[in-house]
Amino acid sequence: MQIAALLTGRGNNTLKNKNILKVLGKPLLAYPCLAAKRSKYINSFWTSSDCEDILQKSLELDFKSILRPKELALPSSQHIDAINHALKEMAKHSCHPNIVVVMMANSVTIKTEWIDECIQMLINNKDATAAVPVYREFDHNPYRCKKINTEGYLDTFFDFSSENVSTNRQDLQASYFLSHNFWVLNLDSLGRNIGQKPWTFMGDKVMPLLVEDAFDVHSIEDLERSKVWLMKNPVV
Repeated sequence: MQIAALLTGRGNNTLKNKNILKVLGKPLLAYPCLAAKRSKYINSFWTSSDCEDILQKSLELDFKSILRPKELALPSSQHIDAINHALKEMAKHSCHPNIVVVMMANSVTIKTEWIDECIQMLINNKDATAAVPVYREFDHNPYRCKKINTEGYLDTFFDFSSENVSTNRQDLQASYFLSHNFWVLNLDSLGRNIGQKPWTFMGDKVMPLLVEDAFDVHSIEDLERSKVWLMKNPVV
């Protein structure tokens, strides 16, 4: 079985050069790379980016470079298009993975054990289309979320006319959010567009791995938070 790691990161970000900024002496993108390198399953390592600096830094960690076209590296670009482009480039080098671990270059909150657990889920369950880390969210339950309507007032996202909804968060059905540090995809599900929106490319049978905490970096404050997380979860 071929299992590939695919690091993804754009050079065009609100926080300039965020993917290569130093966190405890290493570029931010080094942490997902190192987590993947320690996996007992992954046997191929790739980086997709439009940024030469990102490609060079990951090349130093033995990740082969895939230069992403500029049109696939815009703020409005869809991740699935970058993934599909990378798979085509990998195929040119005789790499045809059964499973791909798509990692975000802007997150240090990736553990090797999490990657391997997700891969093992797909190996054990052939019907599963993906396995992803999720965290439970109490305060931001979808039932407690609001939008602003056309008249400028707060309104609900759902029609609650036929049901009673408790104001106590512990009474609501548990809600889980994707961590977005990495996704492990069964490639048979790619391109079918039958999965849950908005990430339809994950297919319709996505297995969850519950983790305590995960986040990505969008600001200087997130970099500081990353340092704290790494000190609690040191790289082996």
